[in-house]
Amino acid sequence: MTKEIINTDAAPAAIGTYSQAVKTGNTVYFSGQIPLDPKTMEFVSEAVRDQIHQVFKNLSAVAEAAGGNLNQLVKLNIFLTDLSCFPVVNEVMAEYFDAPYPARAAIGVKELPKGAQVEMDGVMELGL
Repeated sequence: MTKEIINTDAAPAAIGTYSQAVKTGNTVYFSGQIPLDPKTMEFVSEAVRDQIHQVFKNLSAVAEAAGGNLNQLVKLNIFLTDLSCFPVVNEVMAEYFDAPYPARAAIGVKELPKGAQVEMDGVMELGL
């Protein structure tokens, strides 16, 4: 099976040695997205709600570049520097996903790249 590198200007460019996503067969593996505006490569805001929205927008752009959409995500990993913000994640996530929701993990971490408050990665299965 071959792998296809997924890349789009509608999501932030990689800031390291990784691809935005890799597709193999019908499965797409997303690299972590932080709340960078793809045009400026700066945070959209310091507000956690705005950062969560931007991460979902970035994930959505990568999903579309791979030929899918967020509702085809089967696994979502959420990394937060403050787990007390998790209710905000639930509120914002409901704006981007329809039930049934993907399997999900929420992990509290000390810090994230560039000082982000949230980062997410996931796995998408095309054809669902």
